[in-house]
This record gives sequence, C-alpha cells and structure tokens, in this order.
Amino acid sequence: MSAKIQTSLRLDAEKFTEARQILANLGMNFSEAVNIFTSQVVAKRGLPFNVVLPNEETKAAMLDIRAGKNLESVSLEQLQHEITF
Repeated sequence: MSAKIQTSLRLDAEKFTEARQILANLGMNFSEAVNIFTSQVVAKRGLPFNVVLPNEETKAAMLDIRAGKNLESVSLEQLQHEITF
C-alpha cells in the first residue's frame, strides 16, 4: 500500500456540503471520492470525463435560456412519450 499524504482544497462551502451528503448516500466520504477521482485521472492519463467548450449553437441556446427566451413547458409524461417512439 502506498503512503498517504494530507492536502487541502479550497471549495465552495455549499457545494462541499451538498457533495458530502450525496457521497454519504452513496456510502463513501469525501476523501474516498477524491481518491477514486485521483485513481481515475491516473488510469485515464487525464480527466475521467470530457471537458469541452460549447459550440456556437450551444452558446446561443445557453444565452436564450438565461434571457428566458425560447422556453417551453414539457411534462415528464410528454418526454417519456417522445423517447419511446
């Protein structure tokens, strides 16, 4: 087993609290989650998920949403119907 080190992080307090609760529901603590993340970074030789900048279409859609434009109400039933056909 390799040696353990102690480190510190600067995190948003609210997100940290929420993350700790989510992780507790998953049966792990924050340190265990960070160790899993670190192991995946090493295994993947990079971030274990894609990090990409949005394209122009996505940027425009994000701006519309923030401005309250082009929104429509959709029920869960409508979405389920759409994905089953």
